[in-house]
Amino acid sequence: MAARKKSAGRRKYGRAASKRVERAMRRRKKGTLRSGPGGKGGRVKSRKQAIAIGLSEARKKGAKVPRRKSSGRKRSSRKSSR
Repeated sequence: MAARKKSAGRRKYGRAASKRVERAMRRRKKGTLRSGPGGKGGRVKSRKQAIAIGLSEARKKGAKVPRRKSSGRKRSSRKSSR
């Protein structure tokens, strides 16, 4: 068995978060993963969407997951004309 490699910094995602994503991926493969409120939406086929659903579930359960990147417009650094 290979020795575990040490990481330089802290883990970005918690182990609980990776378990949630793993479960979401399995459900996608099985064809039971659904999107939308209450799971009423269509079947999820996209790998990226399955990961997003898994991370979203992990966030709701309080697992260690980095914050989402805000989709707001970036402030432009304008010089004041004084």
